[in-house]
Parts: sequence; structure tokens; C-alpha cells
Amino acid sequence: MIEAVFFDLYGTLAGFNPSRFEIQSAACDEHGLRVTPEGILRGYALADAYMAEQSAIKPLRERGRDDRNGFFAEYERLVLSGDGIEIGPEKALEIWLRIRRMPYELRRFDDVGPALTALRSRGLTLGMISNMNRRGDELMEELGLSEYLDFAVTSLEVGAEKPHSPIFLAALEKASAEPGNAVHVGDQLTSDIEGARAVGIWPVLLDRDGNHKGIEGCPRIEGLSELVEVVAAMGQDN
Repeated sequence: MIEAVFFDLYGTLAGFNPSRFEIQSAACDEHGLRVTPEGILRGYALADAYMAEQSAIKPLRERGRDDRNGFFAEYERLVLSGDGIEIGPEKALEIWLRIRRMPYELRRFDDVGPALTALRSRGLTLGMISNMNRRGDELMEELGLSEYLDFAVTSLEVGAEKPHSPIFLAALEKASAEPGNAVHVGDQLTSDIEGARAVGIWPVLLDRDGNHKGIEGCPRIEGLSELVEVVAAMGQDN
């Protein structure tokens, strides 16, 4: 029986405002580069997968300045490669640093409140698991999630990032749940899906951008409005 549902933050519960395309477009315009919404979508799929893989090897919070700059240069290069733009690491880093100076914020997706309210009405414990280098209670308050979530655990607090097991085990402890009675919802194959599965938590892929339409091995949804039915079915199966 499912007793707890955990959520990734970025790409799952919240996204950038202005959008990633708007931010990238403004920065690239200054360098005479033109990007498209479709290309940026493809590029971020590559870049976010790269981030998840690298975080599993060595978290950003443990890297020195030069190492972090090298990481973000490659991240930006991958973003722009989705539009067929090929640039070197120096130019990529220059664009990324310009993006970092732009005003933007994380904003909760519109489907989050209704979905979490429906899940809470079923008596489920709800939590957030994030690799952000911030305190969980601060993130919940900032995004208006405190009324929906019972807790949040972050890599800053646990000292480990997804996909490594300590952060998932910390969430299980807070929820007083066994792995087989918990679900984790996220948008990244490495950090969310593989990480949850490795500790015995049931993974659900939230594929808002349609990057993984052929995935097998776990439920796939394109919006949180689909999640209540998926969790109900998992409870019946278990």
C-alpha cells in the first residue's frame, strides 16, 4: 500500500520565470546567436541529463571555482547544441555568466496545488527531495509549498545528492515509510528514476517536455494531474 509520495523540485514542482527559452534568447541575442523554443527544449534535455550524471560523480557544492566554471561551460554548450549552435567553452561560459546576472525566479507549476491537495485527501504523506543547495523549509516557504508538503530534504541538509541513497533514505525516515510503500516523482532518469529504484522506492517519471516518450520500466506522466490515478493504481497492485 502506498503511504508516501516524494517529489523532485526543479522541473517537477517548479520551473523558471521568465522561461528558459526567454532567458537563453536574451543572452544569446547579445552574441548574435538566434535560438528557438524547440531547440532550447532539446538542449536542456541534454544539459539536465549531463547535470544529473555529473552530480552523481561529484556534486557542484564540492567543486572549486574553475571546476564549476568548466561544468557550466559544458552545460551551456549542450543547451545551445539543441539548436545546432556549436561554440567553444569560453564563449559558452560567457553566455552562462550573463544568464546568471539576469533576474529570474523559480515559480510553482499550475498543476501542483490541485494534485498535491488531491493526494493529501487520500491520507498520503507528501515530501520533497531536492539537490538544491538550500534548506528545505526555505524552499517550501518561498514557493508556497508549505501548506501542501509535510517536509522537504535537500542535499545541503543531508550531505548527499540524488541519485545517491542517503537523501532518499532521509525522506523515508521523515515519512516513517518503508521503500515499497513510497513513490518518488521526478523528471530526470538518473537522479530521480534510477536513484529511487535503487533504494526500492517506486519511481514515476514526470515528462513535462515530452523528452522520454518511449521509456519503459516505470509509469510516465506529462502532468501532475495524472498522478493521483497512477498512485491509486500502484496501491492496488501492491
